[in-house]
Amino acid sequence: MAIGKRLKKASANVDRNKFYALGEAVASVKGNATAKFDETVEIAMNLGIDPRHADQQVRGMVVLPNGTGKNVRVAVFARAAKAEEAKAAGADLVGADDLAEQILAGKMDFDRCIATPDMMGVVGKLGKVLGPRGLMPNPKLGTVTPNVADAVKAAKGGSVEFRAEKTGIIHAGVGKASFTAEALEQNVKAFVAAINRAKPAGAKGTYIEKVSLSSSMGPGLKVDVADLVASLQG
Repeated sequence: MAIGKRLKKASANVDRNKFYALGEAVASVKGNATAKFDETVEIAMNLGIDPRHADQQVRGMVVLPNGTGKNVRVAVFARAAKAEEAKAAGADLVGADDLAEQILAGKMDFDRCIATPDMMGVVGKLGKVLGPRGLMPNPKLGTVTPNVADAVKAAKGGSVEFRAEKTGIIHAGVGKASFTAEALEQNVKAFVAAINRAKPAGAKGTYIEKVSLSSSMGPGLKVDVADLVASLQG
């Protein structure tokens, strides 16, 4: 079945004007994920912010309780004992100046970059390379830390970085279509709760305006925001 036909068939099962309860939305997304690969379940959140203002930026990290279903490759800048800790925790690449040289040569086969504080002199020189790719270690995100083992385990275990785009929208993967409905619901709630906690001081009016869920190849569904936010209290 062609992609267009598959999407058209899936869209026929979705009411574009309806605001779905989370459980209904997850069930529909799973049912419409009919591609030959394990589709990622994606969330999109429209926030009532203007990220161009310093006091309205939303950025952070959240660990999803059931992971992302993605094999995350982690690079760590560390020396001596800290380097050994990173390797023992499962880091894929560990190094110092040698790792920096690899990155400058264009070898960046990793999804997350972590550094110990003493390595920032080396990492700082890579800002123009790592920054545009969203890979620059940052203390606020827990990716510049002396606790490299914990950071590596969190990255491998399902930590997700979020950052509002210029339009105030946040996109993220919250699991795979093969996950159970319960696991996906738990991940969505954990993600939304993290965004809720990250509400900036400068945000006025309605903060979480819209939420939608979809799979990689499936149609998007509107989620009932009031019901979703209320469920976080339960």
